[in-house]
Amino acid sequence: MNTHKNKTLKFTAYFYPLFFVLLSILPITQSLHADGAEQKTTYFPKRGVWEKRKPEQLGFNPQMLKEAIDFAVANEWTGPKDLEIAVTQAFSVEPYGGVLGPTKERGESNGIIVKNGYIVAEWGDTKRVDMTFSVSKSFLSTTAGLALDAGLIADVNDPVKDYVADGKFDSEHNAKITWHHLLNQTSDWSGTLWDRPDWGDRPSGDATWSDLRKRKLNEPGTHFKYNDVRVNLLAYSLLQVWRIPLPVILREKIMDPIGASPTWRWHGYENSWVLIDGLKMQSVSGGGHWGGGMFISTRDQARFGLLFLRNGNWNDRQLISKEWIKMLREPTQANPSYGYMWWLNTDQQLSSSAPESVFSAIGFGGNYIVVDQENDLVIAMRWAGSGRTMDGIIQRVLAALE
Repeated sequence: MNTHKNKTLKFTAYFYPLFFVLLSILPITQSLHADGAEQKTTYFPKRGVWEKRKPEQLGFNPQMLKEAIDFAVANEWTGPKDLEIAVTQAFSVEPYGGVLGPTKERGESNGIIVKNGYIVAEWGDTKRVDMTFSVSKSFLSTTAGLALDAGLIADVNDPVKDYVADGKFDSEHNAKITWHHLLNQTSDWSGTLWDRPDWGDRPSGDATWSDLRKRKLNEPGTHFKYNDVRVNLLAYSLLQVWRIPLPVILREKIMDPIGASPTWRWHGYENSWVLIDGLKMQSVSGGGHWGGGMFISTRDQARFGLLFLRNGNWNDRQLISKEWIKMLREPTQANPSYGYMWWLNTDQQLSSSAPESVFSAIGFGGNYIVVDQENDLVIAMRWAGSGRTMDGIIQRVLAALE
């Protein structure tokens, strides 16, 4: 017995020092492996931390990349910084003006360029929370994709009336409208929501209001019309399906898992409150046309873009299905440059400088999230001016890739 004990003590005395030596070597070995495989490993930023790389480390010409940033700053949107004034002026021809949701004064031009998951360039205050207008629509369509993934919507070609039975889809025309039509803005839904009639949004300049009220309705799916009333109808319809506020769904299923900050807010209107299962909930807006929409930082928008760059996967978690990413990029027949509330670069119509596969979230005032899977690139920009400015920035960023 004593002999066995002595052998055990001798083994322990020999093995423990060796064990700790191995422990001390292991992290070094892993570190060396990680460094050697850096370009092959998919990087995802942790919450509150986002690693940067020098331009030359990721294949950029530093001077040319600086020229792209200088171009963005020099071409900042010239609209009023008071965004209530800006939207009132921009939509002054509409019969139902004024804001229904919150607005705020905007910040200066800012942006972030992400290559291979790393920040390669940044300018301005990218942590500032600002209105992002119709970029909100891409967040909204994401909640539709999540509903499809969860089985709450069986098929995008289902009539919405099968899910929302409160009269909004009861007419002969509206009964034909599917989720697909709402998502690609070809529904031509007729009605009023939150005191805004569908015909009052971006009315044709050569028609009287009386003519617009009596207009002939287009068969759903045949005519594209960018229309915030109908976008807000999608948000309302999704709220009926989820029966939980959409910002809660987005936070739990997307924004928290990708490490977004807690500073973003998704607003509706003062009159867009509804009662669901005995609880009062706000139906959010899909843009800032009448105020409201997503208020968010550029950094958080870049994280959102990175999720879509990675086909819905974040650090080996599939947060939204690859099938949904494929669906949202299908060109709408009535407008090949539009998918499920993301703008497409079909035939390079949106940007002659970018690959045709690029897709973007775009909002009033020069708010952009550009997703370029071919070049493993995300560009998130605020107050960058017109579409021509966006194309100029993309052109210069891609030219800087050596």
